[in-house]
Amino acid sequence: MHLPYSLGLLSGLSRRRWGAAALALVWLGLLALPLLHVFAPADSGWRVSAYVLTLAGKILCYAVLALALDLVWGYAGLLSLGHGLFFALGGYGMGMYLMRQIGNDGVYQSTLPDFMVSLDWRALPWFWQGSEHLGWALCLAVGAPGLLALGFGWLAFRSRIRGVYFSIITQALTYAAMLLFFRNETGFGGNNGFTGFKRILGFGIAEPATRAWLFILSALLLSLSLLGAFWLMRGKFGRILTAVRDAESRLMFCGYRPQDYKLAIWVLSAMLCGLAGALYVPQAGIINPGEMSPGNSIEAAVWVAVGGRGTLIGPVLGAVLVNAAKSWFTVALPEYWLFFLGGLFIAGTLLLPRGLMGLLARGRGA
Repeated sequence: MHLPYSLGLLSGLSRRRWGAAALALVWLGLLALPLLHVFAPADSGWRVSAYVLTLAGKILCYAVLALALDLVWGYAGLLSLGHGLFFALGGYGMGMYLMRQIGNDGVYQSTLPDFMVSLDWRALPWFWQGSEHLGWALCLAVGAPGLLALGFGWLAFRSRIRGVYFSIITQALTYAAMLLFFRNETGFGGNNGFTGFKRILGFGIAEPATRAWLFILSALLLSLSLLGAFWLMRGKFGRILTAVRDAESRLMFCGYRPQDYKLAIWVLSAMLCGLAGALYVPQAGIINPGEMSPGNSIEAAVWVAVGGRGTLIGPVLGAVLVNAAKSWFTVALPEYWLFFLGGLFIAGTLLLPRGLMGLLARGRGA
């Protein structure tokens, strides 16, 4: 009588073991990249180039962005087309610190960033104070997206804005911020943004060891974010978020306040995006208002849709695969990349509504 239950339990344990083994292999592969970049001889076929390591590190940061978006879209049903703004704000927070580290190595031999000297700025603006400290820069990278998400989310959820209207407003928000940051008088470098970084914590930013550590920190952030997301979504909070997505009115009749849960996951997601952006900038070597482009936020939604929203692993997989394809297309067939991306989104929506993770589940007979 208990045989089917026992077999199901054994099958579940087997899947967990295979999943743990697969994750361990992925981690070993990720750790091999920085080691081969630092220690492999320059003429060795095993050496990982700085380009490959940097590209992989940036893709890991994009994967964290996709995971953050999945928390609000896949579980709370909030399709955000403005998560690129939170990612860019985190990048600007780190960029301010990196610009302060240039110091007298800059073109104008000044403690002010070069773009401020060229614009005849006499002193640092008040919001730049303390940016020479990495700890404060990280607080800015997390706090600025979090505070913006808190203010915007409180107004939006209090007004019960949802569905396509919420998506349009988030897209308008990121577009307005992009136009603001394009202005030179805002003190963020205008359309050129921040670039020319030299050092981080006193170490040369282009040194192999520094690149390796930035990659390891990106992989660590993704791993911890995944573990935290699994823990959060498999508990009571995750079940309530799913109820918010599927039956918000019934949840209200049960005595819950859906807007509080939506605001909490919205702010948490924005702060996670800020951390990803902070690690992305020293690896990319530049941050400008183009990162706030609504197109970048839409592309992040494609990653989540392709991988499978509401699965956590799926968006990470989608971000890795789509960005790997992008790196090839933009070199080999740059004029066809946007057509490929649009076709991928349409095909995924029509043929794989549950994404790649749904396809894998179907292959296992789930």
